[in-house]
Amino acid sequence: MIRNNVTRLLESKGIPYQALEVPVKKLGAMEIAALLAVPFDQVYKTIVVKRISGKPILAVVPGSNAVDLKLLAGLLEEKKIILSSQDEAEQITALKVGGISPLALINKGFSVIIDAHCHAHSEIIISGGQRGLMIQLAPTNLIRLTTARTGTISRPKT
Repeated sequence: MIRNNVTRLLESKGIPYQALEVPVKKLGAMEIAALLAVPFDQVYKTIVVKRISGKPILAVVPGSNAVDLKLLAGLLEEKKIILSSQDEAEQITALKVGGISPLALINKGFSVIIDAHCHAHSEIIISGGQRGLMIQLAPTNLIRLTTARTGTISRPKT
């Protein structure tokens, strides 16, 4: 089993979770859902979004959806926010795309917003902070650990 700072954090806080190993390459949420034989909307992806000024945002949304920048900006009372490119996301987080996780970025100055759809599941699956590791846990524990806000911040992909 892969052990890293995320798994150690969860264990130190007594948070129940399951570490799920997947191939160590950049995989999309749909590929991960197929590999793990779980519903596509149970696999969440972390999208890095920039404010015009201020701390970056981690938008955690179902893999079946796309982050809606207008909904997210409205929730945060921001006039404008900008989606980061993959290169920018890696630079901002110091993590590889496919391994960006709100759990790996606790206390690093990011605002975490999780799509309210997470409440439809007893457990969701997110990146474990590195490619090849996914973490399955209760959304309530993810919200509590990351001091996240929830709201409707995504729309189904068209």
